Amino acid sequence: MSSPPRRRADAERSRTAVLDAAVQLLGERPDAGMAAVATAAGVTRQTVYAHFSSRDDLLTAVVDRVTERVAEAMDAAGADEGPAPDALLRLLDAAWRAAETYPALVSLGARAAPPDEDRERHRPIADRIAHVLERGRGGGAFDPGPALSWQVAAVIALSHATAEETRAGRVPAAEATAALHAGLLRLLAPDAAGGS
Repeated sequence: MSSPPRRRADAERSRTAVLDAAVQLLGERPDAGMAAVATAAGVTRQTVYAHFSSRDDLLTAVVDRVTERVAEAMDAAGADEGPAPDALLRLLDAAWRAAETYPALVSLGARAAPPDEDRERHRPIADRIAHVLERGRGGGAFDPGPALSWQVAAVIALSHATAEETRAGRVPAAEATAALHAGLLRLLAPDAAGGS
């Protein structure tokens, strides 16, 4: 009777090994195929296909794993500590550092997913940003006028634009981060909607 749970545990370990190898390998070589992933994981190609029906299926799982790691980094940044503007910038910096560990995967994942899937994939990140924005809106640090969903989308869009400018070498990372911080705080400020 203990055989099925053991097989499931073995299968889960095998899937995890394939996924971990794919995160590492595709992060270095985004064009690597399923055979290369199998070699990196120490399994057969058939084993990879047993867990992931296609390269796109594997890529989706890899990008989801990277998103989990970014969310974990954001959780460690202390969203409920200190003023909301400071917490938001800490969250974004933590997300940036975690995502930059996998730059090829982040850009590959963004290109691979249709807009609805990409939005759903961003949900764990968006939820964490929304939490800090709600705290700031309630405490007067952020403008409560615009829709919260718009503010979240604006934060994500500006963060992506900043990352793209940095990756393309058009703006040094420190300069881009400083511009992002200043721009977001101006955008979200209570008087941004129509102060004097």
